[in-house]
Amino acid sequence: MSEVKKISTPLTDETIAQLKAGDNVLINGTIYTGRDAAHKKMADLIASGTALPFDLRGQIIFYVGPTPARPGNPIGSAGPTTSYRMDAYAPKLHELGLKASIGKGSRNAEVKDSLKKFKAVYLAVTGGAAALVSKSIKKAEVVAYPELGPEAIQKLEVENFPAQVINDMYGGDIYEEGRRQYERK
Repeated sequence: MSEVKKISTPLTDETIAQLKAGDNVLINGTIYTGRDAAHKKMADLIASGTALPFDLRGQIIFYVGPTPARPGNPIGSAGPTTSYRMDAYAPKLHELGLKASIGKGSRNAEVKDSLKKFKAVYLAVTGGAAALVSKSIKKAEVVAYPELGPEAIQKLEVENFPAQVINDMYGGDIYEEGRRQYERK
């Protein structure tokens, strides 16, 4: 297991180049939320040539639909959703400058190829740690699609947000590596 790497947004190509599958990271700065419905709306904007609700360059999208915040907290429980549902959208977002996404589960070959091509990474957080993850979120603000409720795009300010690199820009895939190790035994 590697040491924990602290990274800050916006992410650069140099930061992405230092991350390898299996690395644990602590993210500081701004990340955005987005699930299926928000991704569809962004894809429609891109297709029509309309500006997106935020600049993707150097950013991270967390695939989450958080629960309502309790009084005094910026957000409720924030567990990741299954990432493959955003696979159809991810390559275009990488092309437009998105540097990372956070979710759970494997990605398809097209997404993995776009990570290599556009110097990006896929990160995961443990679904069962949603309450713990939410403690690293210091501020949450809806920036687009409030009509989507918990699936609205939110801008989150995070401090030491824990994640693990699943797919790196070199083709590394911690899930595949783990499977290979298990098969050898």
